[in-house]
Amino acid sequence: MDQLAPEAGRRAIGTLSNTFAQLPERFFTAQTPARVARPALLKFNAELARELGLDLAAIEGGDMAALFAGNLLPAGAEPIAMAYAGHQFGNFTPQLGDGRAILLAEVIDRTGKRRDIQLKGAGRTAFSRGGDGRAALGPVLREYLMSEAMHALGIPTTRALAAVLTGETVLRDAALPGAVLTRILASNIRVGTFQYFAARGDDAAVKLLADHVIARHYPALAAAENPYLALLQAVMERQAALIASWLNIGFIHGVMNTDNMAVSGETIDFGPCAFMNAYDPTTVFSSIDRMGRYAYGNQPQIAHWNIARFAETLLALIDPDEQRSIERASKTIDGFGPVFERFWLQGLREKIGLRTEQAEDRQLIQDLLGILEQNKVDFTVFFRQLGDAIEASADAAVGGLFENPAAFEGWATQWRARLSREPMPPADRAAAMRRKNPAFIPRNHLVEQALAAAGQGDLQPFNTLLEVLQHPFEDQPEFANYALAPPAGDAPYVTFCGT
Repeated sequence: MDQLAPEAGRRAIGTLSNTFAQLPERFFTAQTPARVARPALLKFNAELARELGLDLAAIEGGDMAALFAGNLLPAGAEPIAMAYAGHQFGNFTPQLGDGRAILLAEVIDRTGKRRDIQLKGAGRTAFSRGGDGRAALGPVLREYLMSEAMHALGIPTTRALAAVLTGETVLRDAALPGAVLTRILASNIRVGTFQYFAARGDDAAVKLLADHVIARHYPALAAAENPYLALLQAVMERQAALIASWLNIGFIHGVMNTDNMAVSGETIDFGPCAFMNAYDPTTVFSSIDRMGRYAYGNQPQIAHWNIARFAETLLALIDPDEQRSIERASKTIDGFGPVFERFWLQGLREKIGLRTEQAEDRQLIQDLLGILEQNKVDFTVFFRQLGDAIEASADAAVGGLFENPAAFEGWATQWRARLSREPMPPADRAAAMRRKNPAFIPRNHLVEQALAAAGQGDLQPFNTLLEVLQHPFEDQPEFANYALAPPAGDAPYVTFCGT
């Protein structure tokens, strides 16, 4: 079917619309996905499709591939590329935008939430800035795997609905198989979206955008005394909670530019992201982060900095008096540190089996992180095994993870004293800890092995890893090797943005 077919000729897969496309034309450009030569469906997330309420039963075989490649548009779709700007590694770029992503439509899922359906790698747009607008197979499968793993870990994230081979090649360092990812987002609106209009002095557009975000993501704020100050507070709190969840799972985003911070509070854009192995706050994987700006331990400060940039875009809305607006915004964003620490400490309390809050908890946690760093202990393995050390008889096994086991023994004595003041029975505590400490994360070496095999036409390692990662808190003894730290002597791991 021709991709430019009229609405009457399109396939109905659900009640689709596009409220963002109802904003003025300067917010986006209309953008039909480019046709691809031989679309072939690689992965389809049937469970997510059901969650979205999509009806794909009548679309089979090649039509399914054509749909998720962009060759076949669904009824109700209004494809657009969205405008945004952003600070990239601290340097402001006034125009970025969807250079290889196209928002097809929005759908109301079964819980009543509006969500975006977006194609990534669907061809050039007005914002491609000289790029080809395409995506290679490796980055598409990487985002599919990472985003679905993050969802299973309970972290707010975009989702992957489908991955399609295009039957064409894309040129990067070499000729690579082309692919398209269909991803699902709470919305594609970023801090950089606000910056795009603020940088142009377009206060009317900033207000329209803020009102749109409030209506879509924070409807209760419409009745606030100052809805725009309340919006700043709400976005700040969601980001603080998100970054705390990243740290408590060992996740490093890798490129926390303002155009990669969604105002919905979801993890978005899985380019050079990775999971930390041995605990080290200075860990960096991204090949383009040569100065460590987005290192694991820097992520809270960067989120705070990004929120300050968001606040700057709202100043004219917060108060007509500039000085008073700056004071009110500054007071709000100054609360980021305490809010983040509250979420971070709560997450770590749960990881070490604490239900109540006591004054000495922060020091106990800092002491633990200190000995993990000094002893180069694998972050994920340690916390998973700690749940088995509720009884002192298990200390030796956990201590064996340390270069200096006595370091753990000293800390464990303090930990047990703190646990003695907790109301939870030991067996219940161990079970609760296992629900907070995964056995399985997307281990970097396993991800690379799966992607390398997929590049050679073998999807089995990818499918197996994806299935394991859907159940991160279960033991899965048949896949015990997937829970292990990488082999000793592995070369330093480096990730790339994939564009």
